[in-house]
Amino acid sequence: MSLEEVKARNEHHKIHKSGWLRAAVLGSNDGLVSTASLMIGVAAATSNKGFLVTAGLAGIIAGAMSMGVGEYISVRSQTDIEEADRQMEIEHLAIDPAGELEELTQIYMERGLDRELAVKVATTMTEKDALEAHLRDELGQFHHTKARPLQAAIASILSFVAGGVIPFLGAFAPTSGTRAWSIVAFTLGGLVATGLLSARTAGAPYGRTTLRVLIGGSLGMAITAGIGSLVHISGI
Repeated sequence: MSLEEVKARNEHHKIHKSGWLRAAVLGSNDGLVSTASLMIGVAAATSNKGFLVTAGLAGIIAGAMSMGVGEYISVRSQTDIEEADRQMEIEHLAIDPAGELEELTQIYMERGLDRELAVKVATTMTEKDALEAHLRDELGQFHHTKARPLQAAIASILSFVAGGVIPFLGAFAPTSGTRAWSIVAFTLGGLVATGLLSARTAGAPYGRTTLRVLIGGSLGMAITAGIGSLVHISGI
């Protein structure tokens, strides 16, 4: 097999998608469940369509902004940690290059190389790019897994809105008696689609991934619907 064919095969690895995929799956699932739960709770407490639509729209907008800001701050904190470690390694290399070379040698020996070969590899890596070698082999920092806060925030916002729109469509059912069930039906379909899409993108088993998403979302809707019904019965 040629080098080009090997590189093409390696492009199918999923790890480079981990940053935005996690944010997108979380955002879409949260958009589906939180919007559906909110609207089902409202629908269980009142038959006013205008109030239901307003609550759903406000929930989508507020949730998307909250998800985006929260995701950015969270991932940005990870970026700050990575940068702090980078600066620390720069200082260590400047203060004690011999000690850092020995540290790199020990890392390669722990991975199965004998000392003679480990010294050669560590020396070669140090001469090429000492900082990159330590970031990669000592700290586990790789370019394809680097935290990208803006990318994660955008993925969260767009996926939350996309997920939230699905149960929101259920509010336009013709009668008040069918709105809650319409929201549930739209949401269950959205949860199945989200599970299948995330499984396909991540290369995970379809059935297990979809079932996990479906069960979690259904529990959230059921609990909120129950609370909404209690509020309606109590007349609060």
